[in-house]
Amino acid sequence: MANSMPYNLEAEQSVLACILLDQVIQIDIISQLKEDDFLVASHKVIFSYMKEIMADNKPVDLVTVSDILQKNGKLEGVGGISYLTELTKVIPSSANFEQYVAIVKRDGILRRLIRSSNLIIEDSTKSTDSAHSLAYAEKLIYDIANTDERHNLERIGEYFDPVLEKFEKLQKDKNYYTGLKTGFTQLDYTTNGLHKGNLIILAARPSVGKTTLAMNIVENVALKEDAVCAVFELEMTKVELAQRMLCSVGEVPMDAALKGKLDEKDEKGFKKLWQAKKSLNNAKIYVDESSNVTPQDIMNRARRLKMRQGGRLDLIVVDHLQLMQSAKKSESRQQEVTDISRNLKMIAKELECPVVALSQLSRQITSRKGGKPVLSDLRESGAIEQDADLVIFLHKPDADSGNRPSTQMTDIIIAKNRNGVCTEFPLLFKGDYCKFVNPTNFSGEPPKSEGVFIKDEMVPPEPEKYSEEDLQSLEKFAPTEGDDNDVFM
Repeated sequence: MANSMPYNLEAEQSVLACILLDQVIQIDIISQLKEDDFLVASHKVIFSYMKEIMADNKPVDLVTVSDILQKNGKLEGVGGISYLTELTKVIPSSANFEQYVAIVKRDGILRRLIRSSNLIIEDSTKSTDSAHSLAYAEKLIYDIANTDERHNLERIGEYFDPVLEKFEKLQKDKNYYTGLKTGFTQLDYTTNGLHKGNLIILAARPSVGKTTLAMNIVENVALKEDAVCAVFELEMTKVELAQRMLCSVGEVPMDAALKGKLDEKDEKGFKKLWQAKKSLNNAKIYVDESSNVTPQDIMNRARRLKMRQGGRLDLIVVDHLQLMQSAKKSESRQQEVTDISRNLKMIAKELECPVVALSQLSRQITSRKGGKPVLSDLRESGAIEQDADLVIFLHKPDADSGNRPSTQMTDIIIAKNRNGVCTEFPLLFKGDYCKFVNPTNFSGEPPKSEGVFIKDEMVPPEPEKYSEEDLQSLEKFAPTEGDDNDVFM
């Protein structure tokens, strides 16, 4: 077997020799390798006990290694004290240890690839489910790559320059965003865009507009920022999403289009729809409508899309979190949702893109005075609140009263913002068009004398620029007597 698999006997011996000879570098070597990187069985055993000695904060040398092997009855099996002594004579010094480690790591990866390839061949030969086999193959290969990634302690000073450069750009250009611009002025201003590695939770009660807002964000970033977007839609079909997007981008009443009355409502409706189709045809929006997916399925499919797009994936949307399945069998649904939430956060970090996950709110919000959602309303798991970098609630005060006009203001409540302040502001909902828009002339700029958004200053300073309809809807955002100036936290 040894002759048919990639390995270098001298490199393996040299690595072990470096560990025995040099206590300064042995920590570095042992932290980079694992037993499976060695092919020779005796080398695996020796290295595993070297790690054990290191874990006990003891020096790794000829005496300590031979002692622990002797106590565990392994010394003779690895060649005895004579072989350990011979190892220390393999190289004159440890100066070239990095090259020896690189060779051992390389051969270890190649052997794992060969083993995984054999497993893939065996599975594919017997398989009756190509999708399952493809996911199995992707997981095996990804696990090799993921295992090889190592994150070491680095000097924080290496990151000061890029941070200062970002601050300088923001100082010179107030419209500079470090994240993906959603197209919603106040949201972008407060969050500085959607950032790579962040898990964003978009939550609301049913029929308040979660999917609409999420898809509006997808439309905006795809059309205006040329972003590559992956949408995992567990509730609606691709056809339903397509008709919503056409009506939203074209600003055409969807109800009229579905009832064949578009000419009565909008005489230029079909022209707008064709123009919207032309724009969306070039957009990099990809939709998966599978109704039974796990976080691992999302990881595999998103990773595949990123590879097809030349390493680009700018946004993932999951609608919605409670409809997902956990690959891990748990005793309760709450534990499953906890696992799903944490895995979505891992997906955001590993694929280096923001993940927007839609979430339901519990019914207790309807019985609470005032009715505004709070973090504890996130349904089924406190882990959602913990894992999220940004939590955004949609709230319509009259949504549960049966009064649902086609055009109305919706409260956008940023309840958690790991990288900034929390606040709330209105968006105008145009139900006929399946579209949220910024209120008329709503710039999103805070008062110049303040550095953060504060509760009683969220009403723009020039209300006369608003339409009469906007002003009526904005009245609830005006400060009331007794309001304080505390930042929303």
